[in-house]
Amino acid sequence: MLKSLLIANRGEIACRIIRTARALGIRTVAVYSDADAKALHVRQADEAVHIGPSPARESYLVGEKIIAAAKQTGAEAIHPGYGFLSENAEFAQAVIDAGLIWVGPKPDSIRAMGLKDAAKKLMDAAGVPTTPGYLGEDQSPERLAAEAERIGYPVLIKAVAGGGGKGMRKVDDPAGFADALVSCKREAAASFSNDVVLLEKWIESPRHIEVQVFGDAHGNVVHLFERDCSLQRRHQKVIEEAPAPGMDEVTRAAVCGAAVRAAKAVDYQGAGTIEFIADGSEGLRADRIWFMEMNTRLQVEHPVTEEITGVDLVEWQLRVASGEPIPLKQEELSINGWAMEARLYAEDPAKGFLPSIGRLELLDFCGDARIDTGVEEGSDISPFYDPMIAKVVSHGESRQEAIDLLVGELESSAVWPVRTNLGFLASLLRDPQFRLAEIDTGLIERKQDSLTQSPELSDRALSDALNWFVRDSTDFDQKAEPLLGFRLNGTPQREFQLAVNGELKTFQYSPTPKGQYFEHGFRDSIAHDAKFISISGHLLEISLPRADGGGSHSAGSGSILSPMPGKVIAVDVTAGQSVTKGQKLLTLEAMKMEHSLVAPFDGVVAELNASEGAQVQVEALLVRIEAAE
Repeated sequence: MLKSLLIANRGEIACRIIRTARALGIRTVAVYSDADAKALHVRQADEAVHIGPSPARESYLVGEKIIAAAKQTGAEAIHPGYGFLSENAEFAQAVIDAGLIWVGPKPDSIRAMGLKDAAKKLMDAAGVPTTPGYLGEDQSPERLAAEAERIGYPVLIKAVAGGGGKGMRKVDDPAGFADALVSCKREAAASFSNDVVLLEKWIESPRHIEVQVFGDAHGNVVHLFERDCSLQRRHQKVIEEAPAPGMDEVTRAAVCGAAVRAAKAVDYQGAGTIEFIADGSEGLRADRIWFMEMNTRLQVEHPVTEEITGVDLVEWQLRVASGEPIPLKQEELSINGWAMEARLYAEDPAKGFLPSIGRLELLDFCGDARIDTGVEEGSDISPFYDPMIAKVVSHGESRQEAIDLLVGELESSAVWPVRTNLGFLASLLRDPQFRLAEIDTGLIERKQDSLTQSPELSDRALSDALNWFVRDSTDFDQKAEPLLGFRLNGTPQREFQLAVNGELKTFQYSPTPKGQYFEHGFRDSIAHDAKFISISGHLLEISLPRADGGGSHSAGSGSILSPMPGKVIAVDVTAGQSVTKGQKLLTLEAMKMEHSLVAPFDGVVAELNASEGAQVQVEALLVRIEAAE
């Protein structure tokens, strides 16, 4: 067994690897950038080495710095995690050439599966079913258009070096093919320095099925069954589960058998995933499931496989890298129950999933679910890396039990003030079609408006909030200056103003007797005399109005703050201009995306602190809107 290990990654996956390594008695070495100097993975490791500035291209993507850190600390092996350099064959080879152990597949195996066109040809030769399409070397627009006609519309144009949803375009008819091809090639060239594309038949009711495989240096390859990753937004997975709903034993044997053949075709060692696309229009059938690609690394969603099999996949990786055979034979592996994983991100679904950054003043997980995270209360979500906060994983005897457990965990969790997709995830898990397993990769897109809608704060919830204040704050009555009225033979009515996420709301309530049961969960806020209320996974901060009559500095009070560091690329208003609710005020470029900031209500631009080309910091006051009288 290895004695020491450097983890060439950060955040959640680094913490995940450290946990298993520590259990095996392996000394761990972390690497970190400027932004991660105080990160959780740095403090959990036995030793840590600084490798450069915050941008990944200057730190986590610089292989020479990582290998030097391993040499400096006497680490025997390097585990790449996922992302960054995990599927970089040249880096893997450099690690081996440096006399270190690479915890992953052979560089040649990574290369064989690195280009989608070459991988599909290899799979055809191995008897693995592939999606109908075109993989030819002739990349002329004329040939590609002719092949699209042969395949039959709709078709998918896909960059051969693509990933993460980039370099992909669906084309519904011949009229749109030429423009889509140009756009796809341009994006592919910018993202991957390779504009070669392939064509695939577009599957109308697609489901994303993937199989976990594992190989060792002794010629053994096993599968650990399948996962369903069909719930996606912009080709990014949102919720994953194992096993796949509707998968019968005959189809499972066919798909998992094909995955094992695929792994053997490239002499695979370590953890890998064979991804398939299934036509789910008539349920899962072996003759309607085709190879898409192979991920030559550990997957983000590996915990659901661990939960149903009882296997620690990171432990297997470390044992196989040490030269040991796979710990279990195929016949010793079985499925136990159902597991589900939700990816909790720092993003605001109500604002087009705009990334949210800042300090996690509140991070509270209250249930019994498995939480894989690389942050803790007080950690910062930076603009430099993937904004994942945690992977929340449930395990139950049935699919419905796993769903219910996960919904309960999400709805009892709280994150503040960073915005998250907690409520969105809970809404998705409660969706009737999802619960019936009537799923495909387009479900989220079709229902996005309803899934991202924030719940209304009911009169009962507001009444509960007020009673909470009355009982928890001895000077509440004096601060709020309630207007007490009465009616004959009736309960006294009080009128109050509260700030709900910074927006002032006026309402009436009737005080309830002491000891009244509250059906809403409250938590203390970081703000003075404020509380949180959780409704269907949506966290609202309820506080007393400020002395000046306003709420907090938020969109609700008319103060438009920069959500992250960035560059102002357009200003669409002037000081003193009248604006209407939803009108675009300015455009901010941040995290390689353009974000439009809009007016929260009808009013006048009372303050404008933004100019085109200016660099702004997070929470900088850009515009202040005063409500129209």
